[in-house]
Amino acid sequence: METFEEYLETLTVPEARERIEEVLMWVREEFPQLNGRIAWNQPMFTDHGTYIIGFSASKKHMAVSPEKEGIIHFSKAIEDAGYRHTKMLLQIPWSKPVDYDLLKRMISYNIAEKKNCTSFWR
Repeated sequence: METFEEYLETLTVPEARERIEEVLMWVREEFPQLNGRIAWNQPMFTDHGTYIIGFSASKKHMAVSPEKEGIIHFSKAIEDAGYRHTKMLLQIPWSKPVDYDLLKRMISYNIAEKKNCTSFWR
């Protein structure tokens, strides 16, 4: 987790730090082929140099960004999980559990959809 340690230290709310750290560790374990990095002040994961997913903390929720295409593709599943979303990210309130099955499907989708992508963003 040392890639993300400096970012995690900036999170002053213990619950937020623990939740983000838990999710980052889970991604590393489930998708060991992905590369973790900090960019734009947020932890993210890439595959062959292309963006797969990013995370950030706000006052009321953890933001998850699978890019606009991921939000469009999983819009109903996001809403069914009880989360809100914008065009670019979904919001997981600190008071709600993380739907790891949904995260796994989103990450797997982006890996498959971007397997031939040669740019960072879609």
